[in-house]
Amino acid sequence: MSARRPVRAARRDRGQVALEFVGMVPLILLLVAAVWECVLIGYAFSLAGNAADEAARVGAVHGAGACDAAARRHIGTAWHVSVSCGESGDVYKATVELGLPVFFPGLDIGTPITGEGGSAKEDE
Repeated sequence: MSARRPVRAARRDRGQVALEFVGMVPLILLLVAAVWECVLIGYAFSLAGNAADEAARVGAVHGAGACDAAARRHIGTAWHVSVSCGESGDVYKATVELGLPVFFPGLDIGTPITGEGGSAKEDE
């Protein structure tokens, strides 16, 4: 008996790989989008924390105006950002809020990502 499949059976499988690929493409794209969103959220947390730390360092020496400018300098213009700076005892604190991005910075859903930083006050 021959180990080869009959020609008739081979014709029934024609296009099977293409059909499976087309069926999996939406799932693959959804997975890629979910991974990208997770990376973007992680980057936003890192960016907010770094900007708050830098703003607090500058604000501890130069005051509130410099604090706000320093925070915005460390965040690109594509992000929706709000900065609050102020003294709390001997510590100068800065809080930076970014909008939670959806697929790219600038398109957010209104949920804030917050970064906080503090630095000891210093004289110029």
